[in-house]
Amino acid sequence: MNARLPRHLLTALAATAVLTTLTACSDTAGDTASAAEDKQHTVAGVTIAKDKALHDALPEAIRKSGTVRVATDVPYAPFEMFVAEGKPELTGLDYDLGQALGAKLGVQFAFTPQKFDGIVPAIQAGKFDAAMSAMTDSKERQAVVDFVDYSVSGSGIMVVKGNPAKIATLSDLCGKKVAVQAATNQLDLLKEQQPTCKAAGKPEIEIQTFPKDSDAQLALRSDKVVAQVQTKPAAGWTAKTADGGNAFEVVNDPAAGGGYAASPNGIAVSKKLPELSDAVQKALQSLIDDGTVTKIFDKYGVASIAVKEATKNAGAN
Repeated sequence: MNARLPRHLLTALAATAVLTTLTACSDTAGDTASAAEDKQHTVAGVTIAKDKALHDALPEAIRKSGTVRVATDVPYAPFEMFVAEGKPELTGLDYDLGQALGAKLGVQFAFTPQKFDGIVPAIQAGKFDAAMSAMTDSKERQAVVDFVDYSVSGSGIMVVKGNPAKIATLSDLCGKKVAVQAATNQLDLLKEQQPTCKAAGKPEIEIQTFPKDSDAQLALRSDKVVAQVQTKPAAGWTAKTADGGNAFEVVNDPAAGGGYAASPNGIAVSKKLPELSDAVQKALQSLIDDGTVTKIFDKYGVASIAVKEATKNAGAN
C-alpha cells in the first residue's frame, strides 16, 4: 500500500498555510478558550457536547490554548476538500471528524494545509500536534508518530447504477473489461488477480488503463467497461455525488468491507503528546459508540471503511 491511498495521483498543492478552525468555538477572536469549550456543536446532524473528563486528560498546554494544531493536505476527496476553489474554508470527512473530536474534547481542531510529505517532519519539529490527512498507519511512521486509527480502506469496485453485469466480488471481473488508472495500486491489484482467474478456469480480466481517473470513469459511463477499480473512498464519494447519486454504485464485498488490500488510516499524533493520543482515542471510541462516526462516514458515501474500535498503531506493514 502506498504511503496514503494513492497520493501520487494528485498534483502537488502549493497551498498557503491558512488556519481553518474545525470547531467554531468562538464567535469573536476575543472569546476565551474556557468560554468556548463549553459550547455544543452539531456534526452530521448529531449534537456533541464536551466530555469534561476527556478535556481534563488533555496535555496542559492544549487545555490552556484551547487548540489542537492539525496538519492536512488538501484536496484529497472525500477526506479533505476546499468548500470552494480559491477559498480557505475546508470540508470533508476528516474535517467533520475533527469537528466532532474537538467538540467532544472541548477544544478547537485548527487545520492548516501542509504538503503531504512534509506533515510528519512538521509534527516532529513541533509545528503541529497532530495530522488528519487520510494517512496510512505504517510501522515506519509509528517510529516517529503515534496513530489513532479511524478507518480501514483499500481498493473498491464501482459499477453503473443497477449493476447490470452483477459484479459482486473481485473474481467476478474475470473475463470482463475493467477500467483502471495507470500506475496505481489498483492496476497492481487487477494484475495480481489474473492467476486466480486462470486457476478458476476463467478468462483473464480485460484491463483497460487510462491516464486519469476521470477518463476511466468516462469509459464506465459510456459502457465501454463493466466496472472501474479505484480506491474505495474515492469510489464511494463518486457514487454519492455523480449525477446526484444516480450514475454509479459501489460493490460491497462482505469479505472486503474496507476494500481489497485494505490498511488502517489514522490520526497521527506527536509522540511528545501521549496524553493527546489517549484522549483522542477515547473520544473517537465514544463517537463510534453513539453512532456519530457512522453518520459522518455515511455522509461521504464511505460508511463501510469506518472502524468499529478505535485502535492505536494497528498498522502491521
